[in-house]
This record gives sequence, C-alpha cells and structure tokens, in this order.
Amino acid sequence: MISTSTHITPPLVTAGWLKNKIDDVNIRIVDGSWHLPTLRRDPKQEFIEKHIPRSVFFDIDKIADTSSSLPHMVPSESEFADNVSALGIKNSDHVVAYDCTGVGSAARVWWMFRLYGHEQVSVLDGGLPAWEKIRGVASGTESRQRSTFAVKFNPNLIRTLNQIRANIQTKTAQVLDARSRGRFEGTEQEPREGLKSGRIPKSFNLPFLKAYNPETKLLLPVEKLSKLFAEAGIDPRAPIVTSCGSGVTACNLALALYLTGNTAVAVYDGSWTEWGGQNDTPVE
Repeated sequence: MISTSTHITPPLVTAGWLKNKIDDVNIRIVDGSWHLPTLRRDPKQEFIEKHIPRSVFFDIDKIADTSSSLPHMVPSESEFADNVSALGIKNSDHVVAYDCTGVGSAARVWWMFRLYGHEQVSVLDGGLPAWEKIRGVASGTESRQRSTFAVKFNPNLIRTLNQIRANIQTKTAQVLDARSRGRFEGTEQEPREGLKSGRIPKSFNLPFLKAYNPETKLLLPVEKLSKLFAEAGIDPRAPIVTSCGSGVTACNLALALYLTGNTAVAVYDGSWTEWGGQNDTPVE
C-alpha cells in the first residue's frame, strides 16, 4: 500500500540532522552520485571506497529505461518498484538522498521517488562533503534484505518530447533550462556528440550551479533562490518545466523551486540530449 501519512517531509535536511537520525530504522540513505561520461569517473566504485554509513547505491543509469537510446530515462513503474525493493526500501521509510559533490544528482533521486508516489524523501544539503565535516565515512557494501515497495506514478511531474513541442505553441508552462549560459545560447560546445546547439524556443535559463553557494555547496536561502528565479524571468505562480542536458541537473532547479513554494514543477526527462538530437525540433 502507498503511504497516506499527512506528515510533511522536508525536501532538504542538514548533515547535523542526519547525524542525529543515522540509527533510525526508518531512515534509508541512498547515494545517487552520477557523473558526465566525459569525466570518466565510476560513481559505484567511488561509493564502495567511501560513503555515508548505512547507505546504499542508487544507480540512476541502471534504475532507468535501459532499452532507450537516451541516458537514464525513467523506468516503468514495475522496474522502479523492483529496483527500490531490492535496495530494502519500504513505503514507510524516509529516504535521504545525497551525492559525492553536494551539487550533483541527489535531486534526481529525490524527483524520481516523488514521480513514483513516494513523498517521504529528502536531499542531504551539501552532500557527502557536508557529512565528512562532522562525521566519518564507511567503505565496502552492505547486503540489504529485500522489501516490497509499491509505486503510484505521478504524470504531473514529468514531460515528454511531444508535450514540450506542443508547449511552444500553447505556452502553458515556462521551460527553464539549467544548462550553462554558453550552452543555452549556443556559443559553448555540447558535451555529447551529435547534438545541435541552442535552446528550446521561448525557454528561460538559470544555470543550476547559481542556486548553490560556491564555497559550501549548500543551496542558497529561499529568499536568494526566489530572487534568482525572478531575475531569470520566471513567474513562480505559473506552471514550470525544468530541462538540462539529460534530465539530471534540471532536478536541482525543481528542488530549489520546491523550496520556494512551487511543489508542482515538472522535469523534461529527455532534456537537450533528446531535443538537440532530433532533426525536426526547432531551436533558437
């Protein structure tokens, strides 16, 4: 059964909060680290070498639609349920996601759990670096007893290519691109080969790293986040869809918008890897 608890789970928790909750049996910690292929890093091996105690590795490249030619597209409901059950996570658990940089892919894990109906999920602010400042790490892997995790897909939190194509005409939602300014304007080369340069017509831009303190890797306070979105031309009261290179960093902006009060932000899953790889998609 899907949990129907009315308890409001905070979208963001601190390392200090997690330190106090680390032994709580209902807290399930997942490392959702991911890196661009061009960086040639192995996040699963890095997890084995160093991770927050009691955590398991959430592989966004494998907990995905592996039949798609696009990277880490969301899996079917049954595939997500099966993979999360294998991690020993239950519907009654509070999931805390983190990544090894603090400004990376943990928000993608947060969004995926919400997409499949699990609202008891938070992101560790500052990720592994914030944790290491107050407590030690573990190594190796731990076996987990399989659980039964039920899902309920929420189509309001995701957008497809055809929906984004239609939105250019209807202007139903604001499309906010999390890529760098150079990639958005087409003056910077895309990290993936074979993609067009530019942006989705009528879209807005806010490079996702601007939502973080560059020194601490913590998300900015709500008032500063709100100012950033306003400066980017975004109306927080209107529908918003976030996009990026492949649907990962877009989730960081979805998380930041959630903190400012917009809890219904959708993510364009295929993002620029899909849009920029099509012959018939318009670009600016």
